[in-house]
Amino acid sequence: MAGGDPTNILMQIGPILLLLVLFYFMLIRPQQQRAKAHQAMLAAVKRGDQVVLSSGMIGKVVRVEDKEVGLEISQGVTVKVVKTMIAEVRGKGEPAAANDAKT
Repeated sequence: MAGGDPTNILMQIGPILLLLVLFYFMLIRPQQQRAKAHQAMLAAVKRGDQVVLSSGMIGKVVRVEDKEVGLEISQGVTVKVVKTMIAEVRGKGEPAAANDAKT
């Protein structure tokens, strides 16, 4: 028989479909959720927030525009940064962790 049984075809395609569904739920969907959370975080950036850039630089937001922010990285030093490079928003006045332990 040239065509084959419908159950035989389902047995051949079933594992592939199962792998596609597993791939979606394990890889694609979590990445979409992270991207959506990052976009929401960027939309909530406001003046006075302390942010960490993807390069590791920390600064305070002094100006917010559509696609860019003005970031004060030192007293009197302001740079313009693309919003998508912001990795974390720490909020106002949240202290950074100390790098040495006091005993």
